[in-house]
Amino acid sequence: MIILKKQAFNPYLPTYEYIPDGEPRVFGDRLYVYGSHDRAGGENYCLNDYVCWSAPVDDLSDWRFEGTIFKKIQEPLYNGADIANLYAPDVVKGVDGRYYLYYCMENSEVISVAVCDTPAGKYEFLGHVHDESGYEPGSKEGDWIQFDPGVLVDDDGRVYLYSGFHPFFPFKENRACVGAHVTELKADMVTTAGEPKVIFSRHDESFQGHDFFEASSIRKIGNAYYFVYSSQQCHELCYATSKYPDRDFTFGGTLISNMDLYYEGNRELLNHGGNNHG
Repeated sequence: MIILKKQAFNPYLPTYEYIPDGEPRVFGDRLYVYGSHDRAGGENYCLNDYVCWSAPVDDLSDWRFEGTIFKKIQEPLYNGADIANLYAPDVVKGVDGRYYLYYCMENSEVISVAVCDTPAGKYEFLGHVHDESGYEPGSKEGDWIQFDPGVLVDDDGRVYLYSGFHPFFPFKENRACVGAHVTELKADMVTTAGEPKVIFSRHDESFQGHDFFEASSIRKIGNAYYFVYSSQQCHELCYATSKYPDRDFTFGGTLISNMDLYYEGNRELLNHGGNNHG
């Protein structure tokens, strides 16, 4: 029997804390929540530095503030402006046992990587994702949009970086919008090991109108790969599954909707809607 130290409730974090785009990861016996960091009264999204909260896996009422884990001033592309967004990150344990933070910064066309020896310590900038020649995918006009990275370290040690975006408005207009895509990385966690692949396009009829928008998040459960994403419906998180990490994904359904639309077959709007990024 699990005995909670105190009552668990939503929101699970203090009401002064704003961590959107949450990405939960279990390392050891603790659950760590990474995400963007909104500012109370802010005029834009994701203005603050990255912080982390964690709790024991056997008591999700006992949350602990881990502090600031990465500051925007550590990113070489930071332009010194107060309004400089650090968008939705992901953290994985690399094949070398260290922890890698993947993120995108506002006005950056590339994916950045920071590294730390512990899940919630002080991360240090490692580099921008690049190929063997030093070329950074996303840095050239016509490249596929790099946004909202999600990372998987598979059971065989191979590393996959997922990304993509489908804008409704002018955003990265000089970059190609293809849908959700994946690129394999080498064991150093920052060098690409091959060409990117589209895992499903931004207009896939088999996805029944729940096409990819943003928020790539990947997990392997058993022998199946589960890709969670925000759809172009915008109010929902959907998922797709495959037997492979880099191809043959099929639509699975709606996981959650902040309007309760499509969830468990519902066709009525039961709440006000907004972007849903898990």
